[in-house]
Amino acid sequence: MCGIAGIVSLSREPVQEWEIASMLRRLEHRGPDDEGVLLEGPVGLGHRRLAVIDLSPAGRQPMFSDDGRYAIVYNGEVYNYLELRDELAPEFASRTRTDTEVLLNAYRRWGEECLHRLNGMFAFAIWDRVAGRLFCARDRFGVKPFYYARERGRLLFASEIPPLLRLLRGPVAPDDQAVFDFLVFNRMDHSDATLFREVRKLPHGHTLTVQDGKVRVRRWYDLAARVGDPFPGPDEFRETLSSAVGLRLRGDVPVGVCLSGGLDSSAIVSLLARDHGRADVHTFSAVYGPGVPGDESRFIDLYRPRLPNMFTVVPTAGSLLADLPALVRAHAEPLPSSSPYAQFKVMELARRHVVVTLDGQGADEQLAGYPYFFGMLFKELLRRGRAGRLVRELVQYAARHRSLQGVGALGYFLLPPGLQTRARAGAAGCLLPGFYRAHAGSGGVAESLYQANSLRGSLLDHFEHKLEHLLKWSDRNSMHFGVESRTPFLDYRLVERTLALGSEQVIRDGMTKHVLRESMRGILPEPIRTRRDKVGFATPQEEWLRAPAFAALARELLGSESFRARGYVDARKALAVHERHQRGEVNAARDIWKWVQLELWFREVVDPQHAGACPAPPPAAGVASPGGGQPAHEAVSGPAG
Repeated sequence: MCGIAGIVSLSREPVQEWEIASMLRRLEHRGPDDEGVLLEGPVGLGHRRLAVIDLSPAGRQPMFSDDGRYAIVYNGEVYNYLELRDELAPEFASRTRTDTEVLLNAYRRWGEECLHRLNGMFAFAIWDRVAGRLFCARDRFGVKPFYYARERGRLLFASEIPPLLRLLRGPVAPDDQAVFDFLVFNRMDHSDATLFREVRKLPHGHTLTVQDGKVRVRRWYDLAARVGDPFPGPDEFRETLSSAVGLRLRGDVPVGVCLSGGLDSSAIVSLLARDHGRADVHTFSAVYGPGVPGDESRFIDLYRPRLPNMFTVVPTAGSLLADLPALVRAHAEPLPSSSPYAQFKVMELARRHVVVTLDGQGADEQLAGYPYFFGMLFKELLRRGRAGRLVRELVQYAARHRSLQGVGALGYFLLPPGLQTRARAGAAGCLLPGFYRAHAGSGGVAESLYQANSLRGSLLDHFEHKLEHLLKWSDRNSMHFGVESRTPFLDYRLVERTLALGSEQVIRDGMTKHVLRESMRGILPEPIRTRRDKVGFATPQEEWLRAPAFAALARELLGSESFRARGYVDARKALAVHERHQRGEVNAARDIWKWVQLELWFREVVDPQHAGACPAPPPAAGVASPGGGQPAHEAVSGPAG
């Protein structure tokens, strides 16, 4: 797990070392163990290394093929690298024990088709020195990030956005449509846009190629076309999940688990103990105290008699307030809820003990883990005329959950997109009319997220357009502290067959994740296996935003001249809503949090870039050469500023 960066001059202008060095300085947290740079005329590649497999200097990147033709910078892990190395052995001898070398040789052997052989998470760039071609690729589901920007005859790319911002030669600006989607739909990363007009992301399952001054982006993986045969029963599901967990134990550093107390992370912990001899695994959890919303202690504590190495952290309103600037800078885009902060603190805790963590991300998107998926099931059954099952599921839902949320979601899903947008904007409230009118009809993907007519279609939409912003938050939270986060539920062998299951294997008798629950009978603690509520890394956000110090910060931000001038939110109305929240008349925590995040994002990330100044060049440093030893040429300093 690492940070990568690069520049390709489409006009053949040489890349300067100080430019790559500037990008790498902003990626040090992703790779605290090593650094490498390649400069070759119009191409510059940089790498910050977090050593996980083969901790020796042999793993340094950029890594060159043994014939010197190819160089790679790579962020991620290919979990089946041992099997691939054996397959490649007749043709390519191994000089290292790294998966990086295996990936490079796989590309030499199979070209772009190698991507379909990889079981892992990855974003990488390979420079072909003979063909003058840069080939970049991103994993199937978007676990690892890849951002790029094009301006003035150059293409810049990096694992995060800030390294790009400092090298753009003009002021950066927010993408107002992305801001609208954030405020109204709670959506980010549902397209290739970011909240910066100048920066795009390479979509998951896509490649980017630069050759002869041209840039081409194409899809290499289409999940809908890959959905295969469903699991015939829960035993096969469990075996595949256990295999995915086992693959993600590979490495030369300690591995732990982020244990939320929910079904998904608990399944990972239980399979580690039962199938992989890891009953001593370290677990890391966020707790808040008995009775506090979001606290999962009663479920987490069920493991205390079994696991000797359990660690917890207690995020508070005070710690959130103290960490807010760092949280905003770590993510470089605003967060639509405070939930990622709980994971932020868990990763900070985990880094004291391990370098790699496993977590349950991706299970909710396969197995309908969010409450509104009941509404999508009801819509499917209604449209297909399955009246008997619809009535049974409605009765079971009402009995188990004592809630009308699923029925309310059905009503929302039956609305046309325009009415859905108006309903969501009205719930959010306080948007300035001009801003709303300019962007309400242009939401595109964000407006169509809930238009599927079947549960499977909705799950596929979530994989395509919703999952990635959750993965992005996990990546930023973990890599901010130099931790690699691995996601067994996103093993493509599991995903492609789980999404082929019929809806009755996903939601049955008013409960989600049916096949997972059945597969874990006798393995999970029964109170966890049969629990009906989903919490995850939730926080007591409503209470936190009523804390006096946080309330004072919100008043200052929402009442500021800069917030009023943004042109998004009616500051007077927002302040009135905030005061009603403080008095307990309404729960407006979600909207207040987003307004605060948006203003802090401008102050911490956007506004400082408007100076448009490039960083001063650093002292000269060594540059990688095909031999891996001496610099290819002397470092060249860029303009000060």
